[in-house]
Amino acid sequence: MPATTSITVIGAGSATFSLGLVKDLCLTENLKGAHVAFMDIDAGRLANITRLAERYSRELGADLTFRSTTDRESALAGADFVINTADVKGHHHARRVRELASAHGYYYYGSGIIGHYYNFSLMLGIARDMERICPDAWLIQSGNPVFDGTTLMTRQTKVKVIGLCHGHYGYLEVARRLGLDPTRVTWEAPGVNHAIWLTTFLHDGEDAYPVLDEWIRAEGPRFWETHVAQRTHDIQMSRGVIDMYKLYGLMPIGDTPRLVGWWYHTDPDTKLRWFGPPWGGPDTESARPVHVQQLTERLAQVDAVLKDDAAQVTSVFGRERTREQQVPIIDAIANGVAGCFQVNVPNTAGVLKGVAEDVVVEGQAWIDRSGVHPMRPVRPLPARIFREEVSPKIDEMERGLEAYLTGDRRLVLLDILADARTRSREQAEGMLNALLAMPGHEEAASHFR
Repeated sequence: MPATTSITVIGAGSATFSLGLVKDLCLTENLKGAHVAFMDIDAGRLANITRLAERYSRELGADLTFRSTTDRESALAGADFVINTADVKGHHHARRVRELASAHGYYYYGSGIIGHYYNFSLMLGIARDMERICPDAWLIQSGNPVFDGTTLMTRQTKVKVIGLCHGHYGYLEVARRLGLDPTRVTWEAPGVNHAIWLTTFLHDGEDAYPVLDEWIRAEGPRFWETHVAQRTHDIQMSRGVIDMYKLYGLMPIGDTPRLVGWWYHTDPDTKLRWFGPPWGGPDTESARPVHVQQLTERLAQVDAVLKDDAAQVTSVFGRERTREQQVPIIDAIANGVAGCFQVNVPNTAGVLKGVAEDVVVEGQAWIDRSGVHPMRPVRPLPARIFREEVSPKIDEMERGLEAYLTGDRRLVLLDILADARTRSREQAEGMLNALLAMPGHEEAASHFR
């Protein structure tokens, strides 16, 4: 590893993520002097984020150096770490897909195989470029679909891939709501990405699940009647998640509740009842525009700071580290600042019994200079959760990867037929035909012949 760590960010035009990354780099002593290559296809946003990062670094005296490019191969040259946070189609395209799906009787905000096709192609393209250009670098996959995409890349290439998601921090919300000190909580949440469950939940070494049970009995009803979410993703202690806990025996964590049980997600009113006002969770027609508006406001904030040479970037964007794991993991591998992290890596260590070694699973791992060392959870997932939630998600992932790799249209149809909202073969075929005919899906339509 060279003395100066070189980090490439793909999809760097995302102001929120890239600024957080720069902030964490600036505040990590061992990584001062690191070189960061920003890559994005949006040259305007790329230029803005690079200028802002340079100012932020100067204010904190971090001595980071930056370059920006719209050329991926150039961005990868000399990289020690590559962070991919890109989403090919973006939020506005997702809304158009949602509107089309609704017209065919499918109420959801999801990508499915057609949507994943474009991100799969990007992920695999990046990994194959890395095999040629920077074969010793680590790829930190930070954009969805983490589970499917990380499995694809580790099977199809020799690149060292770590998949990351921040959904596991849901355990902090549980602890805080129960009045427990998060620093004294021991936890484990194994599974596959967006299907993880709190198997270990201790406070000062004692089982904290009885504390949760008492909160449900004494505080739950009043909380569900009065709580109004301030964030679109504020659902961890909602009526729906507690119902999932009662049904399955363990708390689903983070993004997991967004995918459990079709009966929680049939329509806006149902979602509102289970996940609370004002949006009914993050995956609704009322919530998504709020999320997109927040991103738009962040970009406007970046523009305003750039236009004011006297503005202190640190005053606007703060001096505190984020909770993201990318920079601490880089520090662990590059500088030996070892630690325990929640990651998505192949199941070679047997984190989940009964899962093939080449399937990527999520769980805790010790990371140091020698790499990633997954740790088996103290308590395995119960058979009920594995059978009803984790195993079907693995099957869905396998169907999606096979469809992508073969271009078999029948597998896409089977994916839609498996949806609980499908009422007939004709409905599913109509949905598939409409998706493939949708503007922006020309490449996918050609692929799925």
